[in-house]
This record gives sequence, C-alpha cells and structure tokens, in this order.
Amino acid sequence: MDVSEYSGVSSNDTAKKMDRYTAKLSAELHDMRERVYPPEAQKIFSKTFSTLDLVRLLGVPESTLRHLTLEGKGPQPNRAENNRRTYTLDQVWELREYLAEHRPDESFKFKPHRGEGEKLQIIATANFKGGSSKTTSSIHLAHYLALQGYRVLCIDLDPQASLTSVFGIQPEFDLQGNDTAYAALRYDNERLSLADVIRPTYFTGIDLVPGNLELMDFEFDTPANLSSRDRDELGLFFERLNNAIFQVSDKYDIVVIDTPPSLGYATLAALYAATAMIVTVHPAMLDVASCNQFLIMISDLSEVLAEFGARFEHDFIRFLLTRVNPNDGPQKYMSGVIRSLFDNDVLVAEALESTAIAGAAVAKKSLYELESGEVGREALKRALESSDRVNSEILGLIQQNWGRS
Repeated sequence: MDVSEYSGVSSNDTAKKMDRYTAKLSAELHDMRERVYPPEAQKIFSKTFSTLDLVRLLGVPESTLRHLTLEGKGPQPNRAENNRRTYTLDQVWELREYLAEHRPDESFKFKPHRGEGEKLQIIATANFKGGSSKTTSSIHLAHYLALQGYRVLCIDLDPQASLTSVFGIQPEFDLQGNDTAYAALRYDNERLSLADVIRPTYFTGIDLVPGNLELMDFEFDTPANLSSRDRDELGLFFERLNNAIFQVSDKYDIVVIDTPPSLGYATLAALYAATAMIVTVHPAMLDVASCNQFLIMISDLSEVLAEFGARFEHDFIRFLLTRVNPNDGPQKYMSGVIRSLFDNDVLVAEALESTAIAGAAVAKKSLYELESGEVGREALKRALESSDRVNSEILGLIQQNWGRS
C-alpha cells in the first residue's frame, strides 16, 4: 500500500502532515492534563509543608509555631494522618505576613521585599543551545525565590513555551491572541500594557507572562518597523521589554526571563532589559563549543546595537554548569576548562544531573513541587540540595547588588 493512501495525506505534503501531527499530539496533551488536574484541568500546588520545613524557610524555632497554633494565632495548620501539623503554600505566605506584622523588628526577615533604593532585579537565563537546561534553571530559580518570600514575575519569551507549560498552561489551548509578551511588545495599535497579560499562577508569590508561537511575530515585525522608522513610546525593539517591565516594576522584587534558544530580537530585548544574566552550559565539548558561538554573536551584535544607543550592562554574568555528572571524566575535564577560563564568573554550585529532575519534568513540575513518593527519596534529596545551592548562590548575588549582607 502507498504511504499516502494509508495516511490520507500526499506523501510529500509536509504542511498537512505537520497539521495532522499537531492535532493529534495537542489533543493527547490536553487529555493528559485533564487526567492529571481534574476536574477543572487547572494545576494546583498540592504539596504541604511541615513545621520543620517552616523552621528552615522562616528561620523561627519550632516552639514558636507550636505556640501560635495553641493560641489560635496566625494561619492554623491542618493535621496529617500521623497528626503532624502541615501548612499549605498560601499559609506559608500568610504566616510571613503575620510574623512581619507582629515582629516589626524582624519584619524584613519574613518579608524580604526590595526597599527604597533597591532596583528591580531582572535575571535572564540564556543560551541558544537546546538541552542546556535553560527553562529548568528558570523555573527552579523562580520557585526557590518565591519560597524565600520574594515577589517574582516570570516572563516566557520562548515560542516553544516550555516555562508556560510547567505552570499548567497548554499554549495552543489556553491562550488566545494577544495573551503573551508579544501583546506588550508589538508595534501596532493592538498593543497592551504588560499588566494586561500578566496572570497569577498556582504558585503563591509568582505571576506569569505566558508564551506561545505568537512570540515569533515579534521577530517578523521588527525588521519592518526598523525600516519604517516609526517610533512609539516603547522605543526601538531592544528597549521595548525593558520599558514594558518598568510599568509594573513596583509589584515585584525579581523578574526571571526564559529567553528563546536563538539570538533573535526577543533575546536581545531580554538581554538589554536584564540586570543580570545566567548562561546555562552543559560541560560537554559540543555544548561548550556552541556556547562559545553564542558569546561571539552577543559580542558582535552588542557592537552593532551600540550604534543605536544600546549598551549591554549587567550587575553580574554567571555561567551555570548544568546536567553535571560528577563521575563523568570528560565532563569533569570540560568543567575544569570552563572554571579555569572564567574563574569567578562561574557559579560555584552546579546543577547535577538527576533522575528526580527527569521525573519532575514528566509531571510538569519543579523539584520544589514534588511530593514524597513521586520519585526516589534519596534522588530527590540530592537534587534539591543541588538546586538549593545553585539558587542560594544566585540570590546571594542579587542581595549583594541590593547592598544587603
């Protein structure tokens, strides 16, 4: 039998084949999500926190939490089957508010929001090599920061929208036209403010500007705009994201931008807006060579953009070694090469390769969402320790730029 007869599509009609693949796969992904997040097909944060978790997150003794419960003050925990007290993520934030109000001398400890003179920190994760763990690093950084009490805005600039998917939004089903960052960047009269496309997430403390294939329109529209010389209040393409973020800057402490795996106009806009850049790189020869090409292109383009008044200035740039296998000889060698070349510009902490991360990805979760039993306990423990070290180091750099000890 001819292949075209079996498929119902001409054997050389690639566009129709792609449509057929997309329709089938999108429908299956939609059904999978409804099975995982019934009945409204909405993702929720179901993990709970023990009193020991709160001791670590809030820096208060367990006796303080016990007294609050006995006195009926603050959010009241639930009781697990083993009679241990557990708190939801919402309650963790409520407890931060309660302790900050009733312990004014320590309020900054419980609500570490940026204060006067502390500028909004915009962290862009970047690399145009697929598989460098750019999105994984972005989601884990955002979740970690929110658990520490910071107000976080995530912006998904990648048309593939992996970050958006982790937040429980299926781009092709849940987003309509003008629902992404493109709506705030576009050049015509349909442009919206960034506030209009920001949406709350299931993860308390994090808002999201979602992404989908619509973001590609920015790459197509920008050359025409540059040729026309028409200008609006957002300015040239590289200024637009920065100016859009400025409109909502008072609501957040930190912005995390997941950039596209290419060095297009959107990525350049993200790098211009960013106060800091995390370059994710897997310590393998091909990945490091690709990263080198990425750096060369940034250097060359920054010189061209300087003619338009664009200066790339970042408080810090750090290379993050990802998917690291400490027992892999070639990886150890390449890690050593990167550290010897870039020295202090490489994060000390490394994101270790882990079956726990792979398991979390299947469930469209971060490590910070996984509950006991979803993956191996020891694997999860090691992966969380690795993630905490990486994100704590990045937070330390942010606090340093705020002038905090």
